[in-house]
Amino acid sequence: MALDSLRIADLSIQFSRQQIPGPPIPEFLGITDNASVLARFNDEKAWIEFALTRAIPSSYTRRSTSIDGILNGVHSEWAYRQLEAAYDGVIDFRLEEDGKRTRDLMRIRSLRDLTHDRGWHELQIGKNLEISIPES
Repeated sequence: MALDSLRIADLSIQFSRQQIPGPPIPEFLGITDNASVLARFNDEKAWIEFALTRAIPSSYTRRSTSIDGILNGVHSEWAYRQLEAAYDGVIDFRLEEDGKRTRDLMRIRSLRDLTHDRGWHELQIGKNLEISIPES
């Protein structure tokens, strides 16, 4: 869904219009690198409720995948708890700088219904920005 506005009231109307019966919407992969920007233009409760009642459930009904970036340290603990409980998985990314060395790390904090390794793993960025996790 292309965003024409960052106000939740406008997004809700736009979202509802897209749900009106018509030709089926094809499956898709949606990536939002920073959904936290909505907090700049909306009450926290309003945008969390929009995410919980509209945005997140729509991925299930459309049989699609949505990856949403949420910044750490910007929102209330209530907001993080609500979002983490609603999504099927939570992946953390972290940047460590130690003098001249920089390390990009990731871990899967939670992944609904699947066993997974919860440890931090260093990401390696290769040619053409390909990202890999070296085997231990």
